[in-house]
Amino acid sequence: MQIRTGVRGDVEQIAALHAESWRTAYAGIMPDDFLNGPLFEDRLALWHGRVVEPQPAAGLFVAVDGSGINGFAYLAPRPDGRVLLDNLHARPGRTGSGIGGRLLRHALAWAAAAHPGRDVCLEVLRANTRAIAFYERHGAVRTDERVCLFEQGFELTEFEYTWTAASVPTASDPSAQ
Repeated sequence: MQIRTGVRGDVEQIAALHAESWRTAYAGIMPDDFLNGPLFEDRLALWHGRVVEPQPAAGLFVAVDGSGINGFAYLAPRPDGRVLLDNLHARPGRTGSGIGGRLLRHALAWAAAAHPGRDVCLEVLRANTRAIAFYERHGAVRTDERVCLFEQGFELTEFEYTWTAASVPTASDPSAQ
């Protein structure tokens, strides 16, 4: 498996993986009508916009092997000076195989190089206990709790997790590879 920068030709695979990941991870957490609705089309529009007209200083990374994309991570700077790890997904059925850990280490090393001195944060749904355990195992610290309002008309509690700039591994750190 290799990790590389995401490109335009990856958009459909990323959107499909994103929708599949949400349908798997959020079953019983998000409303069924949302998860069973036009989720792929929604994710496709999101990723098309992010790749065709990328946000300055954002990073998109994909984990690929001979079968295609098995995971991805997306980071973008926030107005508050931090870097948001907005997405980290491993293909359902491949979770627990190390894809997420490798993507996370790559993303954090990229953030340290591209945005030195900035904290990296993420938001995770409170009910997504598997993801919470993963982030905590990888050194993230819970820094906030709030209600997330989804444009589709529902709300869920989320936690914010942070890696301080001092704790973010750099590319020269062997654990970042």
